[in-house]
Amino acid sequence: MVIYAKLASSENGQLSEQCLNDSSNPADVFDAPWAQQQREYSSVFRIVDHRLQPAQWCPSPNYGERPAGAEVSLLVLHNISLPPGQFGGGHIQAFFQNQLPPEKHPYFQQIASLQVSAHLLIERDGQLTQFVAFDRRAWHAGVSSFAGRADCNDFSIGIELEGCDDQAYSDAQYQQLALLIPLLQAHYPIAGRIVGHEHIAPGRKTDPGPAFDWRRLANELQLPLLPATDWEVV
Repeated sequence: MVIYAKLASSENGQLSEQCLNDSSNPADVFDAPWAQQQREYSSVFRIVDHRLQPAQWCPSPNYGERPAGAEVSLLVLHNISLPPGQFGGGHIQAFFQNQLPPEKHPYFQQIASLQVSAHLLIERDGQLTQFVAFDRRAWHAGVSSFAGRADCNDFSIGIELEGCDDQAYSDAQYQQLALLIPLLQAHYPIAGRIVGHEHIAPGRKTDPGPAFDWRRLANELQLPLLPATDWEVV
C-alpha cells in the first residue's frame, strides 16, 4: 500500500491541510473517467482498521469515542454544499477540519465556528473522502433519535452527499452508495437501517431532501423501499 500525501496550501503559502489517499495508485483512481473509477473501486474497496480504502483521508478533529458497548447499527445520509447550492472548491473538507475561511463568503461567517464532521463525503463526481474512522463517533446527526433511541451519533455512520435538497444527485453518487453500503453492512450490524437526516431529526433537518431517489437506492441494494421511518430495530 502506498500512502500518497496531498498538501493544500492557503493563499499565504502556509500549509492549510493534509489529506492522505490510501490507494495503490490514487492518481489513476481519482483522475479516471467515472466508468473506470467504478471498476477500480469495485475491485479494491475494503475497510482496514475502520478506514475505507481507497479514499482520501482528511482527518477531522471533530469526533469522539463511542459509548462503551455501542455498536454501529445505523447509516445516516446527509447533504451538504458550500456555499449553499454550489459544488466543488474544497470548502466541505475545510469545514470539517475547522479551516473554513470566513472571509470567503458571507455564509461561511455564520458557520465557520461550528465543529461538525461526518465519516464520509461523496462528491458529485464520486470522489470519496473520509474524515473520521468508522469506529469513532463523528459529529453529524446532532439532536436526533431512531426507533426510540436518542443521540444517533453514538451508533451511526454519517455519509455526506455533496448536494442540496432540491437538485438531483449524480449517477456517480448513487453508484458509490451502491458499492459502499454492502461493504459497510458486511463490517457493521447496520442491516437495512438506512435513513436520511430528515428522518432522525424531523422538523429540524430536511436532508437529503426530496431530490434524493430512495427507490433507486433501494433497487440498487435489493432492499425494501427506503426509507420507512417506522422501521423496527432488528
